[in-house]
Amino acid sequence: MHEAFAARFGAEPDGVWSAPGRVNLIGEHTDYNGGLALPFGIDRRTRIAVRQRDDDRIRIATDFADEARSAPVDASLATAHAATGWSRYVLGAAHVLRRELDVAGSGFEALVASDVPVGVGVSSSAALESATIVALDELWGLGLDRREMVRLGQLVENEVVDAPTGTLDQSAVLLAQRDHAVLLDFRAGTAEQVPLGFEAAGLETLVIDSLVRHDHATGGYGERRRECEQAAAIAGVRTLRELAPDEVASWAGRMPAHVHRRMRHIVTDTERARLAAELVRQGRPREIGPLLTEGHASQRDDFENSVPAIDAAVEAALAAGALGARMTGGGFGGAAIALVDESAAARIAVEAADAVVSAGHARPVVFAVRADDGARRDA
Repeated sequence: MHEAFAARFGAEPDGVWSAPGRVNLIGEHTDYNGGLALPFGIDRRTRIAVRQRDDDRIRIATDFADEARSAPVDASLATAHAATGWSRYVLGAAHVLRRELDVAGSGFEALVASDVPVGVGVSSSAALESATIVALDELWGLGLDRREMVRLGQLVENEVVDAPTGTLDQSAVLLAQRDHAVLLDFRAGTAEQVPLGFEAAGLETLVIDSLVRHDHATGGYGERRRECEQAAAIAGVRTLRELAPDEVASWAGRMPAHVHRRMRHIVTDTERARLAAELVRQGRPREIGPLLTEGHASQRDDFENSVPAIDAAVEAALAAGALGARMTGGGFGGAAIALVDESAAARIAVEAADAVVSAGHARPVVFAVRADDGARRDA
């Protein structure tokens, strides 16, 4: 990126930092409910080349759009909020760091490049804000630890982008390690590195992009969060994590039926995340496939955040021989993942895509991912 940065800004950057997208194996919408999730960083990354300036201006550009953006380093929340698209995450990260840490911060120039697909459910937004935070942490001499970076990244999403997300995405992107998943316990505030062993077991993860785009700042995400809060309030618990799987049935008929279904998904998906982590710890990664498939049925029927194109992708992958498949990410569009034998990955990718088209949907984009390291300095 050094040459591209120099061509755009007329000087070499001070460095290049990057952060991965993420795939969530299991545990969806559990973060803001105090539950468990098991994500991993993927080998598709967002990179940001940055050079500090001598004045108080921020100038940012990207390799996927012609226009550059500019703002003062002391831009208000309203200024960051009013920015559009990718620039909100860079300006928002700078604003949140200055405000929360009470630091002046210098102006800077930044060039963004990414091969993390946008709107697919693999956390392109968390990758960009996390890469920015890691870069500014070093350049501004902030000395942040990764858990504090997670909190700051969530503030960017919640306050600048108006997306009512928890901390799953930022945790995965900032804490990931190669060939590991991160077992996140959102009640305890812990993150455990769990060796996946996919490569040794001859397994691969396919991402099946439905091409149905989502936006967590609008639509059903916030509605589902409110429904989960309603379920917890009726059950008299602070979060749904406090309920055991065998308690869920007793609440049927004591709250609206759709709210009870939301409760059931959260409680059972937390249990699936626990079981999946235990299986991979024991060196039995092939056995998590049915848990993924059960998780998809729970999202489709109980949480109702899937869409027909993703349902078709899951069914097609399973019919083609996947060990398990489910929608990944917040839902209402995005992608499915499929756990497959590496030797059959290419065939399953083609057969699944063909079947989705035959079901009347757009042809999905299918690509393999591997568990990669979290946010870092690259150069």
